[in-house]
Amino acid sequence: MSAQLVWYKRDLRTADHAPLARAMAEGPVLPVYVIEPDYWRQPDTAQRHWAFIRESLIELDAALAERGLRLWVFEGEAMAIFRWLNAALGGITLHAHEETGNAWTHQRDRAVRRGCREAGIALHEVPQFGVVRPLASRDEWAGHWERRMKAPPVCPPATARALDPGAAVHAAAIPIDRLPAERGWGRIDCPGRQPGGRAAGESLLASFLATRGETYRQGMASPVSAGEVCSRLSPHIAYGTLSLREIVQTHRRRWMALKAEAPRSHWARSLKSFESRLHWHCHFIQKLEDEPALEWRNMHRGYDGLRDESQTDPERLAAWIEGRTGLPFVDACMRQLRAEGWINFRMRAMLVAVSSYHLWMHWREPAQALARLFTDYEPGIHYCQFQMQSGTTGINTLRIYNPVKQSRDQDPDGAYIRHWLPALAAVPGEWIHEPWRMPGGLQRRYGVRLGRDYPWPVVDHEQAARDARARIKAHREQRDLARESARVRRQHASRSPAPERPRSGRRRPPPGQGTLDL
Repeated sequence: MSAQLVWYKRDLRTADHAPLARAMAEGPVLPVYVIEPDYWRQPDTAQRHWAFIRESLIELDAALAERGLRLWVFEGEAMAIFRWLNAALGGITLHAHEETGNAWTHQRDRAVRRGCREAGIALHEVPQFGVVRPLASRDEWAGHWERRMKAPPVCPPATARALDPGAAVHAAAIPIDRLPAERGWGRIDCPGRQPGGRAAGESLLASFLATRGETYRQGMASPVSAGEVCSRLSPHIAYGTLSLREIVQTHRRRWMALKAEAPRSHWARSLKSFESRLHWHCHFIQKLEDEPALEWRNMHRGYDGLRDESQTDPERLAAWIEGRTGLPFVDACMRQLRAEGWINFRMRAMLVAVSSYHLWMHWREPAQALARLFTDYEPGIHYCQFQMQSGTTGINTLRIYNPVKQSRDQDPDGAYIRHWLPALAAVPGEWIHEPWRMPGGLQRRYGVRLGRDYPWPVVDHEQAARDARARIKAHREQRDLARESARVRRQHASRSPAPERPRSGRRRPPPGQGTLDL
C-alpha cells in the first residue's frame, strides 16, 4: 500500500479538506508542506505573506496532531521532493487541492502533473472552492458555485494511520519549531498584520456574525469604520485556514435566522451584501483560471499601448508606494496598508485609480507593489481588479476616483489622516484635505511647511484626471474595440442577476467596483 501524501498549499486547515479525508481513507498519511525558494523570490511575494503562513503552519501541525499526524515541512523544488519521497517510501499517492495562483505556481503545478505522470505517481486534485477547471462557458458558472457551496463539508476522520517515513526523511524535514523566520521579496515591516491560524479566523467569523457585521453595508466604504465592520476574513480565505464553504454555510444559517426575525433590518441587509462578496470572490479568480495571462497583459487587447510599462516614472512610483504623493488621504491609506497589510476595498480601488490615471502608470508594476503589501494577496482577485480599476477590461465603467472628494466623504473631520500622517496632526479640518492651499502664514501656525514637513502634491489631481480622460478618449477613438469587448464579455463577464437596488432606486455599483470587502 503506497504512502498517501497530502500536499498543503493554500488550504492550511484540517476541516472541510477533501484531500486529507481521501488520504486518510486510503492508507497511512504523510501531510507535507513545501517551502519553495524560487516562489519566494517572485516579485509579488512578501515577508508578511510568509509570516501569516508560518503561524498557520504551526497551528495546522497542532490540529493534525489531534488526529495522530504531524506536518512534514521540506524546503526545495516541489516535484524533486515528491520524487525523492516516492523513492524513499517505496511509492506514494499525492493528494492536493487545485490552486489558481500566480504564473509561477501555475507553471509549478503543470510541472508537478507532468512529473507525476513520468514517475508513475498517482495524483488526485480536487477543487477548493467555486472555481471550475476547465470551464466550458460562463453561462452555467453561478450554478456550479451554488452547488459546491451547498454541498456538505468534507470532514476527515478523527484519527488517522500515521506513517513513519524513516530516518532519512526525518533528517530532511524542517521541525515545526524551526521554520525559517523570513521569506519573500518584500520585507517592509507590518506591525499591525493580522495573525495567521484557524483559531484567529474562527474568532473573526464568530464576532462578525454576532456583532461587528450589523453595520457592514453602511460602514465598509470608509477606512475609518471598515476595519471594524468588515469581516477581515480575506487572508484566512486566501490561505485556506477556513474554507469558503464553511464561511458561506455559517453565514447563511445566521442570515436565514435574521431574515425570519427582521427581514428589513440593518443586519439582514448587511449579510445579504456579504453574501454577494463571497460569490464575487470566486467569480474573479475564475477569470485568472480561464486566462492566466491576465497577470501580465491587458484583459482587453485593444488597450495595449494605452500606457507604456517601460516609461513608468520611478520617482512617482516610489512616492505612491511610500505614501508621500502629497495627497493626504491617498498617503494615509498607503501608510495604513504598509503598517497593517489590509485596507478596505474602496480605498484599494482609489489607490489603483491614482496610480493608473493621476500618475499615469502602467498597472503591472504598481500591481506587484500592492501584492507585496496585501497580507490577503489573492492573485485571481488582485490582477483582475487591478485591470478593472485601471480601465483595461473594456467592459467595465471607467472610474477615476477624486482623492479629495473621497477624503471629504470618508474622513470628513480628518481624524484618519492625522492618525497616519503625524506631520499634519495640527492642521484643522478646513485645510486637512488640501493642505497645499494653505497660505505660508497658516503653514507656520500649524507647524507644517509644505515641501519640508509634508510634500507638495506630485500632480494637480484635477488636471491629471482631465488629461487621463482625454488620453483614454483619444485611444478609444483610434481603435475598433467592439470585437475584443465582445470576446471579453463572453469569456469573463458575470451571468448572475442584476445588482441589488437600494431603496432610493439607484443601482448599486456593478460587480467588482466595491464588492470585495471581506
